[in-house]
Amino acid sequence: MDYKKLKAVCFGEILFDVFPKLKKIGGAPLNVASRLKSFGVDVTMISAVGNDENGKELIEYFQKLEINTGSIQVKKNYPTGVVNVRLNEKGNASYDITYPSAWDKIRLSIDDLELVKNADFFVYGSLAARDEQTKTTLVQLLEVANYKIFDINLRAPHYTENTLIEFMNAADFIKFNDEELYEVSRYLGSTFNSLQQNIEFIVQKTNTKSICVTLGAHGAVLFFDGKYYHNCGYYADVVDTVGSGDSFLATLIYNLFANKDPQKAMDTACAVGALVAQSEGANPIISDEEILKFISA
Repeated sequence: MDYKKLKAVCFGEILFDVFPKLKKIGGAPLNVASRLKSFGVDVTMISAVGNDENGKELIEYFQKLEINTGSIQVKKNYPTGVVNVRLNEKGNASYDITYPSAWDKIRLSIDDLELVKNADFFVYGSLAARDEQTKTTLVQLLEVANYKIFDINLRAPHYTENTLIEFMNAADFIKFNDEELYEVSRYLGSTFNSLQQNIEFIVQKTNTKSICVTLGAHGAVLFFDGKYYHNCGYYADVVDTVGSGDSFLATLIYNLFANKDPQKAMDTACAVGALVAQSEGANPIISDEEILKFISA
């Protein structure tokens, strides 16, 4: 496949992350879409914003990146999403996610069904399913998607066990962090302690064949085409971790779909995740030269 012609659709929340001293554009699907676009992927974002200044700013952001905005709905009765972000002394984030927001009310359109049908892959997360309206739309889009990538983001209280299981069963590829893997495995009845045992437990319990687990500063593990790939992480002078996992996922998926060696895909993805953690906010500009230099160092 010619990776320059890859088409992707990202679905779900687009919003503003509000930090103690500033606000920045964010939302996991938005972060994934932004990073995919930086690699030359033809990306469409399906979401919704309010009829307000924050909504206008988000649409302008996508237009500047040349990401398709035709599937971003504008809601008169719901505001653009906002997340209040709190950082601890290590730069790790916790989140207060306002509800309801415009992205909780995404409605299905025929055009969006066609977009998803024609995309190489479809990226969705667990947070977008917290409201029945957006969840219903997501279920219908999953029915026509070619390759489904489920980015689990457990943000209490915005998820249920049954919803997680439903969307895992629909996925071709699931991305967890290590805490999420163990939590979801316990939901499904796992008695295992090791990471590898629980990865294989999830594979057996769902229809998913590929799983990636991020390990924070310790890198990541990928189970892909029946084989394991590991990266032990890169040293990063952490400013904040917001969006690091999203850029990791986008980089990994891009490289796998570009038919790159899975180990090299993992190494590159971990490097990009670390570079994002060294920057403030979720979507810093990172050049290919920076990535190569970081890996070689």
